[in-house]
Amino acid sequence: MAPLRHDVHDGCFGPELVIAYFIRLLLLSQTSTRQQIRALPLQCPSPPSSTHQSLELYHYGLRRLGLQETSKCDGPALSRPQLHPRTELMAEALLTALSKIGTVLGDEVIKFVIAEASKKATNLRELPENIRHIERELNMMRNVIQDLDTTNLSINVVKGWIGELRKVAFHVEDVMDKYSYHAFKLQEEGSLMWFIKGAQNAKIFSDIADEVVRIKGEIEQVKQLQKDYFPALQVPASPVIVRHGSQTFLPELIQDEDLVGIALNQAKLIGWLHSNEPNNKVITVSGMGGLGKTTLVMNVYERMKSEFPVNARITVSQTYTIVGLLSELLRDIGKDTYKPSDSIESMDAYKLREEIKNVLGTRKCLFVLDDVWNMEVYHQMMEDIFNTLRASCVIITTRREDVASLASSGCHLQLQPLGRSHALDLFCRRAFKNTAECPQELEDVAASIVERCKGLPLALISMGRLMSSKKPTKHAWNQMYNQFRVELAKPDNVQAILKLSYNDLPGNLRNCFLYCSLFPEDCIMSRESLVRQWVAEGFAVTNENNTLEDVAELILVELITRNLLQVEEYDELGRVNTCKMHDIVRDLALSIARDEKFGSASDQAEVINMDREVRQLSLCGWNGSDAPRVKFPHLRTVFSLDGVTSAHMLASIFSESSYLTVLELQDSEITEVPQSIGNLFNLRYIGLRRTGVKSLPECIEKLSNLQTLDIKQTKIEKLPRGIVKVKKLRHLLADRVVDEKQKDFRYFTGVQPPKDLSNLVELQTLETVEATNDLAGQLDNLRKLKSVWVCKVTAIHSADLFPAVSKLPLLACLLLNASDEDQTLHLETLNPQSKQFHRLIVRGRWAAGTLQCPIFQGHGKNLKYLALSWSGLQEDPLLLIAPHVPNLTYLSLNRVSSTETMVISEGSFPQLKTLILKNMLNVKQLTVGKDALPNIEGLYIVALPKLNKVPQGFESLVSLRKLWLLSLHKDFKILWERSRMRQKMPEVVEVRVE
Repeated sequence: MAPLRHDVHDGCFGPELVIAYFIRLLLLSQTSTRQQIRALPLQCPSPPSSTHQSLELYHYGLRRLGLQETSKCDGPALSRPQLHPRTELMAEALLTALSKIGTVLGDEVIKFVIAEASKKATNLRELPENIRHIERELNMMRNVIQDLDTTNLSINVVKGWIGELRKVAFHVEDVMDKYSYHAFKLQEEGSLMWFIKGAQNAKIFSDIADEVVRIKGEIEQVKQLQKDYFPALQVPASPVIVRHGSQTFLPELIQDEDLVGIALNQAKLIGWLHSNEPNNKVITVSGMGGLGKTTLVMNVYERMKSEFPVNARITVSQTYTIVGLLSELLRDIGKDTYKPSDSIESMDAYKLREEIKNVLGTRKCLFVLDDVWNMEVYHQMMEDIFNTLRASCVIITTRREDVASLASSGCHLQLQPLGRSHALDLFCRRAFKNTAECPQELEDVAASIVERCKGLPLALISMGRLMSSKKPTKHAWNQMYNQFRVELAKPDNVQAILKLSYNDLPGNLRNCFLYCSLFPEDCIMSRESLVRQWVAEGFAVTNENNTLEDVAELILVELITRNLLQVEEYDELGRVNTCKMHDIVRDLALSIARDEKFGSASDQAEVINMDREVRQLSLCGWNGSDAPRVKFPHLRTVFSLDGVTSAHMLASIFSESSYLTVLELQDSEITEVPQSIGNLFNLRYIGLRRTGVKSLPECIEKLSNLQTLDIKQTKIEKLPRGIVKVKKLRHLLADRVVDEKQKDFRYFTGVQPPKDLSNLVELQTLETVEATNDLAGQLDNLRKLKSVWVCKVTAIHSADLFPAVSKLPLLACLLLNASDEDQTLHLETLNPQSKQFHRLIVRGRWAAGTLQCPIFQGHGKNLKYLALSWSGLQEDPLLLIAPHVPNLTYLSLNRVSSTETMVISEGSFPQLKTLILKNMLNVKQLTVGKDALPNIEGLYIVALPKLNKVPQGFESLVSLRKLWLLSLHKDFKILWERSRMRQKMPEVVEVRVE
C-alpha cells in the first residue's frame, strides 16, 4: 500500500508486467500449493510470446516457482542471476575480476596495442595469452571454492588461503581497470597520437604486461599454498547442500496470528495505555537484539494511536543528534497545520522544544522512541516537553537496561526469549508454510535447531526460512544441521545464525547484500537506485536478451525472499518500491564486508582506522572541513548521504581514487562538482539528488562509461553540451523543484533537452525535459526508453511529440506536464504501442472528448497507475474515468474538477489499492457505492475544505488499512466523532482525522 504521494514520481523499468506477474504468484505461494497455483486462471499481463525477453523471463519465473522444469522450458535459457546450489566463498571478488578480464579480451584496442607496441616492447606479444591464462586459473579456483562445504569455512587455513586469493582477484581487477583506462585514452587520441607518443604508450602497456606476469606468479603461489595445506581437508566431490523446490517466496506481511508468544506482553502494553490515569507515563521495552521489541511495540502502537489526538514514532538508533530528532518530531506532529515563523533547519534545540510545546498544547499524546541507546536521548529530547502534558505516554524500546530504568513505576517490560513451545511454533510456521506442522520424522532435528536458536525470534525466522527450502527428509535436514553446528555453537548466536543465510547466497547476490550495508542505519532504500547502482558496479550479469536492470531487480527480490532485506512498500505492479536492512543484519553485513575487504561504512564519518585497501566506502555526516587524510587508491564506491561535502574534499578523493565507479552524494550539502571528475573514466553512477549543485562541469563529456546521472531536485537548469557524447548513459534524471509547497502549477520544471539527444541510444529513463520543436525527432532514435517525462507541453508540440512517444516500443511510464494551468492538452494522437505501458501522469487541462482518445479507449484497461492534476473538469472525475480504467491499482486526483459531489459508483475500481483525492475545493459530498473499492488499502482525502458530511459507504471498505481525512471542513471532525465512525471501522489500522 502506497502512502500519500505527490503527483510526480520516479520512473519505471521492467519488463515490469512479467516480473509483477510472478510477484503475484510469489504472494499466492504463501498460502497455496503448486497444484493450486497451476489451476488458477492467472494470465501473464505481457504475453510470453510478445518478445524474446519476456519469454525468457516467463520461463525463468516458472522455474524459480517450481511450476515448470528446466528441461520442459521452451525457448533459450535465460541469462540470469547464477543461483548455484552450493556454497560460494568470496566468489564475488572472482566474479568481478573475471568480468573485467572478459571486457579486456573483447576489446579491439588490445589487437592494435599488440601489433604496434610489441615493436618496442616484446613482452606485449604474450599479454593476451597471459590474461587468458589468469582467467582459466581464476575459474578453476572458483570451482574449488564452490566445492568447499560450510564446515570448512571456520578452518583458519581455509580462511587464510581465501584471503590470499582475494588479494589476487583485487590485483587482477586493478590491472584490468588500468588497461581499460589507457585503452580509452588511446581511443580518444586516435592512431596519429600513438605514433607521436609511441615510446611513452609502449612503456605504459609494457608495464601492464609486466604486472600481468607478476599476477601469474601470485597465482602460482596461491596454488602452492593449497597443495601444501589442503591435503588433510575433506573437499566433497559433489555439493553438500542440494536445493529442492523454490526459495523465491516473498515474506508475508506480519499479521496478528504470526506474532507468536506475544499475547501477554501485548495485553500488558495495551493495559498501560488504556489507563485513565491523569499523569504521564514512560513505558520501556527492553531486551537483546532480535527479540521483537519493535515488532511488539509497533503492533500495539498501530492499535492504540487513534486514542491519542497526537502520535508519532521516531527511530533513534546509535547515530543521532538531539536537534535532528526534535526537528523530525516537530515535522511529524505539525506537518499539516504547523506554520513555522522560522525555518526548522535554523532552530536550535531550545527553540525546537518551545515550538513543539506550542504545537502540542495540552492534547493527549503517544510517542514511540525506537532503538534508544542512551538515557540522554529522553532527558534532552522529551523530559521538558513531557512535563507540560497530561495523560500522555512515551514508549521506549532499547537493548540497554540503564535506558529501561527510565520507566514509570510498574511500566517496564523486559522481553525474554520464547519458550520451547512458542519457539517451535514460530520455527514450524516458517519451515513448513503449508501446514505449520512438523512431520514426525523431523521432530528431533527440528527440536535441535530450535534449541540452538535459544528462543530468539529473528534467529528462528531466519532458520525456518533457510530450512523451508530444503527437502523435508531426515537425511537432508540432518545433513544441513550437522553442517552448521560449528556456526551455531559460536557465542554470538544471532550473527552466527544470520550468517547461515549469507553463506547460502551465490556470489553475485553476496555482492548486492554486502552493498546494502553501505547505506546508513535505518535507511530506506529505493529499488530503482539500488538496481542502477548494482548495474554500475557490475554485480548483474546478463546477455543481450535481457537487460541488466531486470537481472538486478530479480536479485533484489531474491534477497527479500531470504529475509535479508525487508520490504517497506510495494508499487502499483506489486514490485518492491522501497526496502531496508534490519540493524542486526546490517551489523553482520558490515562485519563480513570488513573481513572480506569488500567495503567499510562509518555512521560517525570517521576514516582514521579504515583500511586503505578498502574498495567501497560509506561515511555519513561528512564535514566539508574534514577531508580524508587517508588515501584510498583502490576505491570504487563513495557514499556520503546527508553530509556536508565540499568540492575540496571531493577533489581530494578524485585525485587519489582514479578507478571510482559509483559516487552517491544524495541529500549532501554539496554545491559544486570539481572539474577533476572528468578524469574518472571508470565512473558509471553519479547521484546528486536533492543537493545544492547549480551546474555540472563540461568535462562530464569525458565520462564515457557513465550509465546513471541523477540530478533530480538540484539547482541545475542546463545540462552540459557534451552530455550527448556519453553514449553509455542509461538513466538521465533531472528536474528542479521551484515551489516546495506545491501550490503553484509549475512547482517543478525540467531541463532543456540537449542538442543531439538522439545520440544517447542506450537511454532507458529520461526525466524531465522541456518540450521543444525538435524533441519528437530526437525521441525517434531512442528505442530503449521506458520512462519519459516531458514538461512545458503546448498544443504546438502535441502533433509531433505524442506520436513520437507512442512509437517507443518499451515505454512503461509517461508524464506530460502542460506549460501552464490554462494550456489545453490534446491527447488524440497519444496511442502507445508498448505492451509494457501502465503508468500515466498528466498535469494540465483536458481537451473536450479526452476520454474518447485511444489512451483511454484502447489502453485504459492496461493502466495500473494514473495521476491527474489541474484537469479543468466540471463533472465528477470518478464517475467519468471509472469505466475506462478497471484495472487501476493507484489513482491520484489533484485539482481536477470543480464538481460539488463525487461518487465512487457501485462495483467500480475493483483492483484499486490506493486512492488520493486532493485539493477539490468545491466538493461537499462523497459517496462510496455498494461493492466499490473491494481491494482498497489506502484512502487519502486531503484539502477538500467544503466536505461537511461524513462520506457514505466507508463502513463497507473491509480491506481498508489506512485512512487519512485532512484539512476538510472545520466541522468535519465533530461530525465524524458524533457518527462514531472509528468504532464502525475497527479493521482500519491507521485513521487520521485532522
